[in-house]
Amino acid sequence: MKKNISRNTIADVARHAGVSKATVSRFLNHREKLLSPQIAARVDAAINELGYVPSPMAQALKWGRSRLIGLVVADITNPYSVAVLRGVEEALRKAGYLVMLFNLGNESERESAALRALSSYKVEGFVLNAMGHDTGALLEAASQGKPVVLIDRMHPGLDVDIVTLDNWHAVNESCQHLIDAGYRELLLVTEPVGTVSSRMERSQAFKKVMENSEIPGVCIEQTQNDFQTLVQNLREFKENACAAPAIICANAVITLQVVAAAESLGWRLGTDVGLVGIDDTPWAPYVGPGITALAQPTDEIGQLATKCLLQRLEGLDSPGRSFRLQGTLMVRGSTRGPGVSADSSCRGETGSRDVGSLKGETDKKEGDTDEHTEATY
Repeated sequence: MKKNISRNTIADVARHAGVSKATVSRFLNHREKLLSPQIAARVDAAINELGYVPSPMAQALKWGRSRLIGLVVADITNPYSVAVLRGVEEALRKAGYLVMLFNLGNESERESAALRALSSYKVEGFVLNAMGHDTGALLEAASQGKPVVLIDRMHPGLDVDIVTLDNWHAVNESCQHLIDAGYRELLLVTEPVGTVSSRMERSQAFKKVMENSEIPGVCIEQTQNDFQTLVQNLREFKENACAAPAIICANAVITLQVVAAAESLGWRLGTDVGLVGIDDTPWAPYVGPGITALAQPTDEIGQLATKCLLQRLEGLDSPGRSFRLQGTLMVRGSTRGPGVSADSSCRGETGSRDVGSLKGETDKKEGDTDEHTEATY
């Protein structure tokens, strides 16, 4: 009778193949050249017949290599997190690594627990899209020789690589597009800014653009599960607007809430109020007249973060690098212009506007000086 897979050991494989445990160990550690082809084939057949799977933890303890990377995300319900995760996982898989995921659920107090839990599994490095509150835990991880790469959010005082959107450019492009379309009063809706660097940059960029233009602008912070307050804030914004109003949503989570609020108020997107969302989503073209959105290069962000991590694992020792990638504005009906009827703008029709090339190209040779610098504004 076939043994239970979970109980199979190297000793079981050795007995089944008629060899020693040392021979099986050599095969598992890719040292087949030390074995004859016939013995290697017997061991391989025994492993397949028994369904034996080596313990990653046991291999990590013995060889000091787990081939595991810890990935911490702030909120797995955010479409941005899912999209970047896909890029990271694909790049790591091609490099022979597996991902261990920890979702914080936007609970900052879980940050330390996440890093400790992943460290206990002997992960070789971290890719973090975390809350940005517990720099001490990250410093501890880095002090253990584990490379850390940040995505989207900076941690003050931490000298590591970071890959993020060029937030200043994204907000400037969104504002300018709305102004060009004829909207004359703007509102930025963001989740509570706190110390989250990406939210800080987007709100600061919005205020700066408003200061440099003749267009009045207001910024409000929207907490989750407070839909009625959002509806009231949007109603007051539109009632107090002296000219055609438009809204910029700081991420896809906020965009969905604002769309729902606009629906409850009976607004026609694009006509009664303009709308741009930072972060494009699969559903954006199909909501109302189509939602204009600033699409982040999520695959490139994930792949570049992975490249940075692999370089660190291979021994690269240099100051932390900052890569800011620019996105693409996907123009749809929600910014067709005040007073323009739906008949004049096809539902969901999309045009793309390239707002820049990638900063910090991934194919530069090590040592190229411009790979280590931030984009300037």
